[in-house]
Amino acid sequence: MGAPEADGGGRLVTDVAGLLEHAGRDLGRSGWREMTQVRVDEFADVTEDHNFIHVDPGRAAGTPFGGTIAHGFLTLALLAPLLAELLVVEGAATSVNYGLDRLRFPAPVAVGARFRAAARLAEAGEIEGGVQIKVVATVEVENAAKPALVADCLFRYYA
Repeated sequence: MGAPEADGGGRLVTDVAGLLEHAGRDLGRSGWREMTQVRVDEFADVTEDHNFIHVDPGRAAGTPFGGTIAHGFLTLALLAPLLAELLVVEGAATSVNYGLDRLRFPAPVAVGARFRAAARLAEAGEIEGGVQIKVVATVEVENAAKPALVADCLFRYYA
């Protein structure tokens, strides 16, 4: 099954050098995805984080969340495919996730909820052999007052 199509209209397709021209550009919003219990359980197995608020729907129902929720770091990990819907850098010899300047999880992603990313290419600058960018990304949850994630993500693209 392919990724949902982005619906924000801001998708950027460029090359490494072209990133410099697009600092400040809104990248729009990705398509919606649904958080499933299977995905949460698999993430719990991989990370060995089996906190009941993630993996035990019965117990989690009695919490303020009203049910199971995704791990914050699962939400963060899902930024990669979400952002790939919004930014395509062609011709890069390699690219790396360089890190995060800021990361917050203001609200949970409940199992069964739909979520998507919104992003802006905030900064772009030359580095040796390529370009480093900062993407300000937000994970929105359908019908939620607060985002599930806000992050300043750093990526490096080498020509």
